[in-house]
Amino acid sequence: MKVPKSGRHLGCLFGLVLGTIILFGTASRTSAAEPIEIFDAHLHYNWEPKPYFSLDEVLALFRKHRVTGILATSRPNTGTHALVDARAEGKADGLWVVPFIRPYRIRADIGSWFNDPSIYDLVREEFKRGGYRGVGEFHLTGRAATTDWVRKTVDFAVAHDLYLHAHADAEAVEILFAHNPKSRIIWAHTGFSLDPARVAELLAKHPTLWGELSYRGGITEGGRLTPAWRQLFERYPDRFLVGSDTWINERWASYGDIIAGYRQWLAQLPPEIAAKIAHGNARALFAGPAPAVR
Repeated sequence: MKVPKSGRHLGCLFGLVLGTIILFGTASRTSAAEPIEIFDAHLHYNWEPKPYFSLDEVLALFRKHRVTGILATSRPNTGTHALVDARAEGKADGLWVVPFIRPYRIRADIGSWFNDPSIYDLVREEFKRGGYRGVGEFHLTGRAATTDWVRKTVDFAVAHDLYLHAHADAEAVEILFAHNPKSRIIWAHTGFSLDPARVAELLAKHPTLWGELSYRGGITEGGRLTPAWRQLFERYPDRFLVGSDTWINERWASYGDIIAGYRQWLAQLPPEIAAKIAHGNARALFAGPAPAVR
């Protein structure tokens, strides 16, 4: 049977529309299948005296797991220098490296830095290299945060537009803000197991406090977001970051599992909130130029 010309035109139009639907449907499924990008806001590339994982291996992990940014620290700061240099030399294309000054030379400094004037000198000297966006991660518990050297470090950070990356309990966080209300604090581990209601109180009280979620307990139960943490994320979508905390080699060995764990519960949030926590909030914090050395 001969199909009228108008029928052939309709058939062609139908085929074009159907093909477009299939094409965009396929592209949409492909895009949806791509894992959400992650900004790792708690990363250590420690050199004591040299890293167990080579720089090339570490960069390959970032590419494999779609980690597109890192808050880079190390003990001593040599590892951070290596990551910054790799980015400058084009070895880390697609990776945003945000360096922080670690106030440690060796692991023993964790327990004494807050009373050690030589650590304050280390921070000031390291800052002169340029490009740094913060100081930390550093460890503080309770009244240990009251020392003059902690106060000097806080004031130095505020004066030079630097963030503080604090592994601290709630009391120490409050003391840091008491030292200088203009502080901007990334709270490593967000209190570990601190009640979510208390976390909410601190976020409400201090608008320049952000919670970083590595090792943070209670976010999920049986693989599902708990109601308390879902409520926190929905109430404060701009105030949370994720991180790996690669403080020991075992954390590097399980890096893929750590990142996959975040993606598992991020997928349970509205996409716009998930994107902020996964990478958007970190990018917003560090979007400006690095502070100039004065």
